[in-house]
This record gives sequence, C-alpha cells and structure tokens, in this order.
Amino acid sequence: MSNLINFAFKKAKQESRPALLTYIVAGDNSKKNSLKILKSISKYTDILELGVPHNALVADGNQIQTSAYRAIKNGIKLKDIFYIVKEFKKREHLKPIILMGYYNMVYQYGENRFLSMCKKVGVDGLILVDLPWPENKAFANKCKKKSIYFIQLLSPTTTKKRLKKIINDSHPMNYFISMLSTTGGKLKTSPREILMNYNKIKKINSRINTVIGFGITEKTIKSLKKADGLVVGSAICKEITNSIKKRQNPVINVTNVVRRLKNKIK
Repeated sequence: MSNLINFAFKKAKQESRPALLTYIVAGDNSKKNSLKILKSISKYTDILELGVPHNALVADGNQIQTSAYRAIKNGIKLKDIFYIVKEFKKREHLKPIILMGYYNMVYQYGENRFLSMCKKVGVDGLILVDLPWPENKAFANKCKKKSIYFIQLLSPTTTKKRLKKIINDSHPMNYFISMLSTTGGKLKTSPREILMNYNKIKKINSRINTVIGFGITEKTIKSLKKADGLVVGSAICKEITNSIKKRQNPVINVTNVVRRLKNKIK
C-alpha cells in the first residue's frame, strides 16, 4: 500500500533530513484562514496534519485546546473540514494531508461514508487518538482498502511485546509520542532518551516511517533530526493565538514559524 505520505518521506530522505509535519486545527482562527494557512505553509512542510476540533480533548494541551474552542465557536463542521481539504488539494494535489481527531466523529458520520468522503476529497491518512490497537484493526483494514493510512500511536510505556504486535499490523507510518504528557508540554525527557526509545521501535521494523511528536518546538527540533519525521503542532497553534492577540496576520506569522522550523532541520 502506497500513497503520497510515502513519497513525502522518500523526498525528505533524499535530502538527508527528517520530514516536517505541521498541525493546525481546522477552522482556526476562521474557516477561510485555516485554508490560507494550509496553502501558505505547504511550501515548507512535507505532510500537513489537520485537526478536527472536539470539545473533550484527551491528549491535547492548552494551545491546541484553545485553537479547538475557537474553531468550534466559529461553527466548524465536518463538512467544512472536507471542503477545506478539497479546496487545498485543488492546488496542492501532491501534498499529503492527515486528518487527526477522535473516533466519535467517524462513528456519528458512519465509517463507510466517512472513508468514502476522505477518499473523495483527498485525505491521505488518519489519526484517531481514542481508537487504539487492537480495537482499531477492523477500521484500519477499511482504511487500507481505500489506500488511506491509519496511523498507530506508540508511547514510551508500550511494552516490547505489544509494540511488535502493533507494528506487525501497521500501515507504512506510525506516530511515536515522545513523552508521557499532553501536547505542547516542555520536553520532560532528554532528546537522547527520546531517540533511544525511538530506536527500539525502528529496530522492530526499520521500513515503517515513524515520526516523533509532543513537545517539539523551534528550540528542540534540531536535537531530534535523526527521526524519520517530526511533528510540530502546539507551537503553531500558539502562534495563531498570539497573532490574534496582537491583531496581526496569522497566515504570515505561522508561515514564518514553519519556514524557521524547516531551516532548523535542513
């Protein structure tokens, strides 16, 4: 199974660097602006994660929660998110997009209908925070039939036995949570220890691209360059919040942040 996500990792490896994955919440700070941000940062990012706002976030810290509440207040709906993806893909049809959210949105919409719509608008991957392995096996198989990656979450406390089972069922990309925390927290674990845990995962199956997320900022990203990919989300959401407070253009400011992040890992 291959899709645009694979090509993004391949390109990054050819350039001897990790892939840069960026996360924004759909509808923040407006439906129009979230599309503008996606289009603008696509020049510098390899894979775009688009968060589906939820009012009961499990793993997300303060910055992403703030973004999600703004988006919900703006009236963002799943149909709007599909529209954003569709409009983005009209211009950037080769740039991969991952939807990140919770299983409730899939359940309410209907699994088959949801996946059909994802395929139609150009979604390349899915991360569902509250649908762990092995409960996600049936849904992951449905994703596979549509050539949509279902991305498994791995943590530092996942046992080796369980890791092997998850990775054996994995699609060609996994997401390693760097530390036991919510998103946006300061790195409580040294980059050296994070990479040690990361390498244990890679030894099980080096062919599966594994990205590191949680706690990655402009200050910390360079120290984790050995990973296949690095995810930055809270720092970007924070920039949107700061731009709103200062009455500045969030599209320009977020693009500047992403450009600096890309330069750090070249």
